[in-house]
Amino acid sequence: MSILLTLLLPLGLLIWSVYRGWPVLLAAPVMALFAAGLAADPIFATLTQRFMPAAGGFVIAFLPLFLLGAVFGKVMEDSGAAMALARFIVSRLGPAQALPAVVLSCAVLTYGGVSLFVVAFAVYPLAVALFREGQIAQRLIPAAIALGAFTFTMSALPGSPAIQNAIPMPYFGTTAFAAPGLGIIAGLIMALGGLAYLQFAARVQAPVSPALSETGADRPILNLPSLWCAVAPILTVFAANWVLAELVLPNVDLSYLADPAWGGVTASEVIGVWALIGAISLAILLLLAMTWTRLEDQRQTLSAGSQAALLPLFNTAALVGFGAVVAGLPAFAAVNALTNDIPGGVLTSLAASASLLAGLTGSASGGMSIALDTLGPRYLEAALAEGMDPAALHRIVALATGGLDALPHNGAVVTLLGIAGLTHREAYGPIFVVAVAIPVVALLVTLMLATWFGAF
Repeated sequence: MSILLTLLLPLGLLIWSVYRGWPVLLAAPVMALFAAGLAADPIFATLTQRFMPAAGGFVIAFLPLFLLGAVFGKVMEDSGAAMALARFIVSRLGPAQALPAVVLSCAVLTYGGVSLFVVAFAVYPLAVALFREGQIAQRLIPAAIALGAFTFTMSALPGSPAIQNAIPMPYFGTTAFAAPGLGIIAGLIMALGGLAYLQFAARVQAPVSPALSETGADRPILNLPSLWCAVAPILTVFAANWVLAELVLPNVDLSYLADPAWGGVTASEVIGVWALIGAISLAILLLLAMTWTRLEDQRQTLSAGSQAALLPLFNTAALVGFGAVVAGLPAFAAVNALTNDIPGGVLTSLAASASLLAGLTGSASGGMSIALDTLGPRYLEAALAEGMDPAALHRIVALATGGLDALPHNGAVVTLLGIAGLTHREAYGPIFVVAVAIPVVALLVTLMLATWFGAF
């Protein structure tokens, strides 16, 4: 059997099964074992020695970030803070600027640390009302939310608390603010390019209304908190992250980490993650203090937030396991060898490998984790040998996994279409343009700049 078939057939079936509504948590291990069977690898050993360690390692490494992010998002949602901020932005821009209003609302919330799933639920009802009033095709709503929630705020803008911006930190000894100039340029390409496309699509597509889901536009307006209650916690995430990562933790004696009892790691491997954990924790405490009386049942909100972390965490972990199995196949080794021969040096090779894995897993964080687990040390060594700043590796790998990850089997894409009550056939095309095609262009531009000028 062709070695490419052992990659393409399981991937195609994974995309098809998710497209048809099968749970990722079930489809990913089944397709991983199917891939192993096609390659004549031992099935049980594949499950226990490749799939499970990779999936479990992801949970161990990133449970705190998923947990804190979900709790923060749930408190923002239940207190009305997320809706208050979104309504403020929408009211200032108005129906005539419906597309920028939706994109900006999503961008501010996600850049402030709110889960993209919470953002989608909070902004969708506003988007429906705005698009109706502005006579814009509502099939473009998922693409507008996708542009604001999981493109430039996820992988490009410096300081983003997104998990995709956190994963490279322990591998390269960087912080969330790595290569800010490269990130801003990439972010502008994604934001402006995506908005230009959506404005064009809005002019050529007729405004046909889909059936509204239960989160539709008829949701009643709540007694919302002040704008300050919504903005202060978001500013806290950004400011505290920078202070902890750049000023506080680097000046603390962390030499004890070299002891094997504490993992035998260097301070630079943990500072970025610690800073993000501390920043989100502080923002949660501030938000609770400001909105405590607005929460109908504080324990229920915290419990629901904690539970909300589990499904995206384990879905992503399952995709990481699938990717780890695929990465161990001879077919992947052959394809990866081709990426190593791509002209352009270490940055181009890293970008190609990470993009490939993100596409295979349908997950930016999953593909990135596998790429860095298997290839990170080698790329870091090669970069240091060339005198390259590891910050460039951080930004490039984040951008590389933020493109092909949004293929049809991506969990966020499936969820977003479900919220909007639309099918892939109706609404995936615009999502592909703003979340796959334009981010790939941004990556290519950033790659050229990083190759010529290094990290800046």
